[in-house]
Amino acid sequence: MTSTCLVEMGGRSAAAQTASATRHFSIPAQPLRNALRDYFQQSGVQVAYPTMIASDARSTAISGDMTPQEALSRLLSGTGLIYRSTGPNSVSLLKASSGITLGPVRVQGAVAHESPTGPGVGYVAENTMSGTKTDTPITEIPNSIYVVTKQQMQDQQVQNLAEALRYTPGIYAEGMGQQTNGAAAGFGGGTFIQRGFSSSQFIDGLISNSEVALDPSFIERVETINGPTSVMYGQAAPGGIINESLKRPTEAPLRNVTVGFGNWNRYEATFDVSDKITSSGNLKYRIAGIGVSQDTQTDYVRYHRVGVSPSFDWKIDDKTDLTLIGNYVYTPEDGAYSSYLPAVGTLFPGKYGRLSRHLFMGEPGWNNHKESGALFEYLFSHRFNSHLTFQQTFRYEESKTNFSYVYTKYGALDADGVTQPRVAFAVPNTTRTAALDSHLVGNYRTGEVRHTAIVGVDFWDYHSNGQYYRSDANSLNIYAPQYGNFTPHFGYPGMGSADATSWSWFGRDTYDQVGVYFQDQIRYKGLTVTLGGREDWFSQYSWSKSSFPYTGTSSTTTSPFSTKAFTWRAGATYELDFGLAPYFSYATSFQPQTGTDVEGHAFKPTQGKQFEAGLKYKPHGFDALFTASAFHIDQTNVLTSDPQNPGYSIQTGQMTSKGFEVSAQANVTRDLRILASYTYDDVRYSKSNDTTVPYYYDPTSVQDGYHMREGAAVPLKGKYADAVPRNMTSLFVNYALPKGKLRGLEFNFGTRYVGWTYANTANSFKVPAFILFDTGMRYDFGKAASFLKGLVGQLTISNLTNRYYVTSCGTAQCYIGQGRRVYGNLSYSW
Repeated sequence: MTSTCLVEMGGRSAAAQTASATRHFSIPAQPLRNALRDYFQQSGVQVAYPTMIASDARSTAISGDMTPQEALSRLLSGTGLIYRSTGPNSVSLLKASSGITLGPVRVQGAVAHESPTGPGVGYVAENTMSGTKTDTPITEIPNSIYVVTKQQMQDQQVQNLAEALRYTPGIYAEGMGQQTNGAAAGFGGGTFIQRGFSSSQFIDGLISNSEVALDPSFIERVETINGPTSVMYGQAAPGGIINESLKRPTEAPLRNVTVGFGNWNRYEATFDVSDKITSSGNLKYRIAGIGVSQDTQTDYVRYHRVGVSPSFDWKIDDKTDLTLIGNYVYTPEDGAYSSYLPAVGTLFPGKYGRLSRHLFMGEPGWNNHKESGALFEYLFSHRFNSHLTFQQTFRYEESKTNFSYVYTKYGALDADGVTQPRVAFAVPNTTRTAALDSHLVGNYRTGEVRHTAIVGVDFWDYHSNGQYYRSDANSLNIYAPQYGNFTPHFGYPGMGSADATSWSWFGRDTYDQVGVYFQDQIRYKGLTVTLGGREDWFSQYSWSKSSFPYTGTSSTTTSPFSTKAFTWRAGATYELDFGLAPYFSYATSFQPQTGTDVEGHAFKPTQGKQFEAGLKYKPHGFDALFTASAFHIDQTNVLTSDPQNPGYSIQTGQMTSKGFEVSAQANVTRDLRILASYTYDDVRYSKSNDTTVPYYYDPTSVQDGYHMREGAAVPLKGKYADAVPRNMTSLFVNYALPKGKLRGLEFNFGTRYVGWTYANTANSFKVPAFILFDTGMRYDFGKAASFLKGLVGQLTISNLTNRYYVTSCGTAQCYIGQGRRVYGNLSYSW
């Protein structure tokens, strides 16, 4: 999206009106857009400008004590640009001639210093806090960072995190455990595979372990940081993390309500309102809410949710800011259904044909996922002077879940080809998480070299109190299911009698992590060198009790555990004058492991080590970001069998992931937006003493299961990781008709290709590749009639062709992908 502004001459500058205090400035001669970023950091005055008028301009050097207006005047000397007041602490740049209409400007407020946590502009975000915990242009960070902007989420009408990440390179969001049955079970759940490893999820830079997912109605943007991130965030898998930014009060008033509808009896209503509370605007609020009800593509599985997220921003003075955010959701039925279906009947031919997406392997009236979750967060910032800022973020989360379900038992179909054994579980659980991050950010110079240094400490405390009850259930005919014959046998009061297969587990877990970290971003002309290190101390205390009613036995275990780890990162980027920025980095990560070796020594954390090299290109005069990267990750200290001591493990295992990613995010014109990406990822067990047992599809065999045969154990070393596509590519285009009678009408179209994956660690059979198509349209009724201003209609269809596909498999069962989903929406803003 773009906007237009008119040149006005003779206006007094904002600096002269509101910022006459003398400050110390030290800004070298450089491209003007970089100089304006330094000016913002040292003065606090936002500068708005059309991209094209500053694309080729260079600033003069300034140094010394002066007022902000004097500093800006000197920066602009010789550029042919002037400035005028647009607000208490904001100015806009204009060409030094009258009567000129300026070209496109970025619409997030048209500020040169874009918010690093805001919605982004179109499909492009320029700055981020992720990866460095400082407000940094993405082109200066020496690793891959991709931003899913608010505009992208709106155009695609995403209903959960998996849908938001479908077009993001380096991450597989359709895999094992995802909500692929058409439920909109919030903004999380399941396992996301990032560069071959499971992702960790963060909210506003703090780790989140809540079992209740955020709703997309409360999210401003989503960022993926590919590669090791422990140096800033502590324990995390080497593949990277996902960071979600909560909505906060907006600068401009916001009033929006929507009603939605879709297949599977979906009905939804939302509201999102933000405005200032005081006339000066130093106190603002925002409140968003949602209510939704729908069935899913799986029979007897439903989704119902209500939620609200209020937030307040208090600008205490021109140096101090405090933001408070709350969030609460209640989900009596969360639509989750991750049960496998048999591989024979989905991936392979079944006795009576292919199994329906609608097949429910559970028990009506018994299967249910009920959950509620709440969080409170504050973000505090105080700028002592132009050189030093203190920032702190705190969040407390609490979730309660009560899951009861019957689903497919591990193993193949019975020999008759229609009977599938099942198992029953009941899992009530409560979790509490508190996280705090405090750090100082310093901006200073050593001669010609500029530094942005950060030193901080963060803390994470997690408590879980859960129960787990298990029992076998009656089998089900997958072609003619008959329900109602299930009786739970968990062996505790009120749940039936005990049997030989039932057992129960009670457990409490406490995790604590404290990390101290530092980082320095060193800039000299176009070169940025990023150096950082971190020391973490991690402790865990687990208590559990298992009971076996049939034998009358029980066991109790406790496992206190503590460890520490040092991680670091070094990287460099060099930004050329025309916008190309090559980069290189080395980074490490860690993940704690519990248990001991044969001598009783505690296991060390796994260690992730990555080399990454790439190119980022932010062309002048064209609102786009292009990224290409190549990476090599080794995860060491992986547990593997001890060949000298059967039943014990040693830490000589290793997994290796290597590949490359390319992506493009572009606002080509005010009417055309494009996303494109390609990912290649080769992930395998490069060192291991373990073996794995393969299952094979054999049309002549019924020995181990209908057409599934168990083979002899094979070495794990050299095998590819299962459920990780080696190739993925995607393209999404949104186009708005610029004029004519259909002005206000937009169309979009997307395609997603996911290459084949191995179904198991033995690599005995593959899950075929699949390609899916998405489409949609949007119409702004206000373009047709002024009295309809603010009314917008939208329709989105994912998996347009209703393709039947398998996302991933286990030993002899598979997950089915989401069928055609149709979602419509009417939105009104005023």
